[in-house]
Amino acid sequence: MRLLRTLSGLTIAAVFLAGCGSTGGSGSPASTPQFVDPAAATAAEPTAEATTDPAESAQAPVADAKAGGTRPTPTISNKPKAPAAPKAVKYTFPVDASNVDFHTTHSKYPATDLFADCGERFVATTAGVVLEVTLVDKYVKGKPDGPLNGGLSVSILGDDGVRYYGSHLSKVQTGIKAGVRVKAGQLLGKVGKTGNANNVCHLHYGISPGCAKTGDWKVRRGVVWPAKYLKSWRNGGQKSPVTEVKTWKSKNNCKA
Repeated sequence: MRLLRTLSGLTIAAVFLAGCGSTGGSGSPASTPQFVDPAAATAAEPTAEATTDPAESAQAPVADAKAGGTRPTPTISNKPKAPAAPKAVKYTFPVDASNVDFHTTHSKYPATDLFADCGERFVATTAGVVLEVTLVDKYVKGKPDGPLNGGLSVSILGDDGVRYYGSHLSKVQTGIKAGVRVKAGQLLGKVGKTGNANNVCHLHYGISPGCAKTGDWKVRRGVVWPAKYLKSWRNGGQKSPVTEVKTWKSKNNCKA
């Protein structure tokens, strides 16, 4: 009888241990990795708490050993994380030189000529992507206004959605080409007098919406007055042309 009791106890213990086996044992298949677009993840990435099945988080009673009764299960939130705050846009005065002058007006259309010595640094107004680069001066004096007026030029589309254009350059910096990403203050080229610059060293500077991005030279050369923004940037301010550019675009449908 003593032997039978021992065997019976071992049998019960074996059955109990079999019922407490790990759910993550070697027999479980490995999880398949998932790759998520970072932009999409920041917009609506669920919190770790949201992995619980909502049905399981209902107010189901749970035994309360101390009270001898039951208590409700706390509801688990399924709210997504708040979107990440956008990075602040940094603006930089487009000519990196100590001796620069410019007019508050411009002939025929809104733009600005920044007068500086040939060879001074023309830099990116803000971080963005290069849209267009003109590497060869094909301007012919006396021809009607057109896309060749600017001579050597570079335009970028800033992260703020605004296009910034500089022309009459003496040189475009090596490596600056369409599609290249640049940061605020990065060297794009050197001030010069190519195109219809009338043999005067200066940078023609235009602010406009992206619109067609390429080929729309009448918009690209400038549609809002840059002077107030240039004054801010030169003094370390961060005045943004975004609102004015958006207003112009909505009123004019990208036609200059």
